[in-house]
Amino acid sequence: MKSLILSIEYLGKLAGEFAGNLAPKGNGATVVALSGDLGAGKTAFAKALAREFGIEEDVTSPTYVIEKIYAPTKGPFSRFIHIDAYRLNGAHDLDVLGWRELLADSGNLIILEWPERVEGVIPKDAIKVELEFVDEQTRKIIW
Repeated sequence: MKSLILSIEYLGKLAGEFAGNLAPKGNGATVVALSGDLGAGKTAFAKALAREFGIEEDVTSPTYVIEKIYAPTKGPFSRFIHIDAYRLNGAHDLDVLGWRELLADSGNLIILEWPERVEGVIPKDAIKVELEFVDEQTRKIIW
């Protein structure tokens, strides 16, 4: 799907559509890889997804803490894991977070920002979402 996002409300609508198509795979975590330049809307999309799964906590970028884990109150996943790989020096840095264990649990929904920083360990079946800054009010999203 390719769409222009003209408002935060529309981003929420798209996140709702996107979330409605996510389901546990049964053979491991569901990984959503969010790519885009700084300011493209990766964290805004992650926040909108979190709301769709009933997460009422303030979802912020995990740039400095690398990983945040939330408990969804709606939907099929037991954990919503938000990882920002921007400050990582490669795929081996994910091992410290227990990456293999996170991937093995089919109850996990992993939202990974900056997947290009850890390419070697992204599952082949990861759902790729690209966000692009168009102007202050508009973003392009492709999945």
